[in-house]
Amino acid sequence: MDVSRQQRSVWRRLPVERIDEVEARSGAGRLTKSLGLWQLTAIGVGGIIGVGIFSLAGLVAHGDAENPGVGPAVLISFLVAGLASAAAALSYAEFAGMIPRAGSAYTYGYVALGEIVGWFIGWDLLLEYIAIVAVVAIGISGYLDAFLAGFGVELPTAVTASAEEGGVVNLPALLICLLVTFILSRGTRAFGRFELAAVAIKILLILFIIGLGIFYVDTGNYSPFMPNGFGPVLTGAATVFFAVFGYDAMSTAAEEATDGRRHMPKAIILSLVIAMLLYVAATLVLTGLQDYRDIDPTAGFASAFTNVGLPVVASIISVFAVLSILTVMLTFLLGVTRVWFSMSRDGLLPTWFAGVDRHGTPQRVTWIAGIGAALLAGVFPIRAVADLTNIGILSAFVVVCVAVILFRYTRPDAPRSFRLPFMPVVPAFGVLASLFLILQLHWETWLRFGVWLVIGLVVYFAYGRGHSLLNPASPHHAGTTAAGPSER
Repeated sequence: MDVSRQQRSVWRRLPVERIDEVEARSGAGRLTKSLGLWQLTAIGVGGIIGVGIFSLAGLVAHGDAENPGVGPAVLISFLVAGLASAAAALSYAEFAGMIPRAGSAYTYGYVALGEIVGWFIGWDLLLEYIAIVAVVAIGISGYLDAFLAGFGVELPTAVTASAEEGGVVNLPALLICLLVTFILSRGTRAFGRFELAAVAIKILLILFIIGLGIFYVDTGNYSPFMPNGFGPVLTGAATVFFAVFGYDAMSTAAEEATDGRRHMPKAIILSLVIAMLLYVAATLVLTGLQDYRDIDPTAGFASAFTNVGLPVVASIISVFAVLSILTVMLTFLLGVTRVWFSMSRDGLLPTWFAGVDRHGTPQRVTWIAGIGAALLAGVFPIRAVADLTNIGILSAFVVVCVAVILFRYTRPDAPRSFRLPFMPVVPAFGVLASLFLILQLHWETWLRFGVWLVIGLVVYFAYGRGHSLLNPASPHHAGTTAAGPSER
């Protein structure tokens, strides 16, 4: 393929050796480097642990109108999801150590597989991360209701539930989204400090729940362990997968790390290991405290401790759960703003979105994404939004796992600070596991996801392809040979 056709192809690749030079031509602002290893790990743990323990564990164990409860086997759902996530985590770690840029999976796909793939993953993540922020806000709203109920205060359903659930708007969830947006808008340094402190409180809370809960566990609640068979357990794994991938949003902060090549791989692996250990212990305690059929699907631990005669503990959990879950919202709101910033800097979206303030924060996309999440949280039920996020993130995992295999063999010379083991077995397993979990999701989720991708295709050909920095006709053309499909 000649250079001219190569640069016009939708398969043109962002040249890894010249990323800084290419992106400098966009005229976009620069992000501030202020995050060390433990702040990065805190962001990862903050993104993974939260609504998975405090809301989704109870929802999957109890079940809902469309899905039978899996009971104590919710533990297996988490382990299946965690195993699939681990394969993808190692793939992310290799790329993050090699390309410490703001775009995460979007940038990895762009570099290894081509612009059209990078576009689809970036477009996918814009919706998924915003939806995750909304899901978590809905989860916090449930715990807030439980806390107020402990003091005899009952908020009207009209302002605490979506229309589908018999209300009008989930006002607490909407306001929480706006609060988190404000915190993130204060700058990365302030956000990193808040996240580190909040994650420390979160881990202490979970250890407190586990340590106290062990003394009230009734082993009779573990029988039947898998009341509705293995099928619902796998469906549950697809739902709780939402709870085990916060490290991918953390990787979007790589450009703001003080030493991204060295710290990012360590932070990704550390955050997933810490989270999975806590998940296993917490789900055992939750289903041991209360019969799975009686667990409150929106505030599981609060209802479980009330059930064993500890309503004060339930109120304490509700208060600290709100703070704990806020860190998940912060991590994913950070993620969507950095992906959006990166796509805009590369010219695939208007560069106006890549503007930053004096703190090196992309304020425009921060507030747009935050308001979008607030609207989603206010009008949709938690399960519909959670499933929508999962199909998108699983799709991103497929792309990253495929990309790390191809890039290892097409660019073995590229410097890597971390090399995932057992190539290509580990990423291949990640692809198969992610595809398997995608197939467990409902057809409505596939439909919504398909509609979003079609809209993205229209936007790409109407704007992104022509304004890409790698397009010779673009006003900000990078003036470099874009690597195409023939690169070896």
